[in-house]
Amino acid sequence: MEQITAWINVLNGWVWGPPMLVLILGVGFFLMIGLRLMPLIKLGFGFRMLWRGRVGQGKGDIPPYQALMTVLSATVGTGNIAGVATAIFLGGPGALFWMWCTALVGMATKYAEAVLALHYREVDGKGNHLGGPMYYIKLGLGRKWLWMALAFAFFGLLAGFGIGNTVQANSVAQAIQDTFGLSPWVTGGVMAVFAALVLLGGIKRIGEVAAALVPLMALIYVGGGLVVLALNSAQILPALELVFVQAFHPTAATGGFAGATVAAAIQYGVARGVFSNEAGLGSAPIAHAAAQSDDPVAQGAVAMVGTFIDTLVICTVTGLVILTTGVWTSGATGAALSTQAFESALPGVGSYIVAIGLVLFAYTTTLGWSVYSERCAQYLFGDRAVLPFRVLWVLALPIGAIVELNFIWLVADTLNALMALPNLVALLLLSPVVFRLTRAYVNSPGLQAGACENRLG
Repeated sequence: MEQITAWINVLNGWVWGPPMLVLILGVGFFLMIGLRLMPLIKLGFGFRMLWRGRVGQGKGDIPPYQALMTVLSATVGTGNIAGVATAIFLGGPGALFWMWCTALVGMATKYAEAVLALHYREVDGKGNHLGGPMYYIKLGLGRKWLWMALAFAFFGLLAGFGIGNTVQANSVAQAIQDTFGLSPWVTGGVMAVFAALVLLGGIKRIGEVAAALVPLMALIYVGGGLVVLALNSAQILPALELVFVQAFHPTAATGGFAGATVAAAIQYGVARGVFSNEAGLGSAPIAHAAAQSDDPVAQGAVAMVGTFIDTLVICTVTGLVILTTGVWTSGATGAALSTQAFESALPGVGSYIVAIGLVLFAYTTTLGWSVYSERCAQYLFGDRAVLPFRVLWVLALPIGAIVELNFIWLVADTLNALMALPNLVALLLLSPVVFRLTRAYVNSPGLQAGACENRLG
């Protein structure tokens, strides 16, 4: 077992090393330039499409708004609380700057993923709309690239049981035990019951639950963070200065902080940023493909809003809370560091905000990722795999709540990177399709009723 762990550690170091981080940033930057900065310039358009997407605008399974909430239910998770803290602990305050950079180019990546997912999608025997990297690789690139679609689905299926299931259950169980003293057995069982009640209804019920829970959990956590920032308002500008300066200069050791190089700031900022918003991973377009929309560009605009909310809003709040309270030099890391930051500003309340946020974030992540892994299983084994998959997904939750997950976390993290590789290659090869569809949308005088209001211009 030790030898297997050592091998996977080596593989993990390679797949999440500088080449992968350069590829993720490079693809996002290439798409952003090819789109002429549209994801940044037309962010307001994305929010308008999100608002209009509360009601379906075409064929599909769930309204565009619920599709984004399903995506956010998966991406807004432990990475927004523990991941940001870990990035700052390992890379210093400058890591937050590189998380922002990852999100900015990631908006173009998410846009392209959703455009392709809606443009290349299929309908299964029950009328469900299926899409994502495996479908736009198969339909957009042809049979010679089919092996890449199969590889993505295989890695996505396995990764889900780690990063989207057992790891999340374990995070919830530990947070509940530390804060409320409840046994992990009980927490795991309760999670399994609540997950089963939702999963049996498929993506439509998941979309409805996500639409209700995601805004609520964001409001609780972000609201608490804004209160902390208001109490430490005098430290916000110094904290921002620290972020920008130390993004390009080594962070000196101070207090319990061991110091960090610029390379570490870049590496951990980018890696944790991708872990948080999943831009380039290929997971989000699976949910966007189910949107009730016939307009790939409009759904792509909705998708890019998700990256903005996840990283540039929620992760920023976490990072600034940690920096303005000064606890980033304490030597703590992960969720413990975030908890310490909130508790130092809101004694007796802060730890509960983080615990409740972590529980809601992790629970909804299990719902969102169930969609991703189920679609991968369906692609590999057909419609008959759906029910057995849902049963296995529910049974894995209580197991994850009670076992030691260091090995599973390592494997899942490695599989995430292996998911990203075929997806990023496909995005590059299919980028002309994304650019063409976007130009057609911009230049067409009347794509649909009300186009003058909806068009990017």
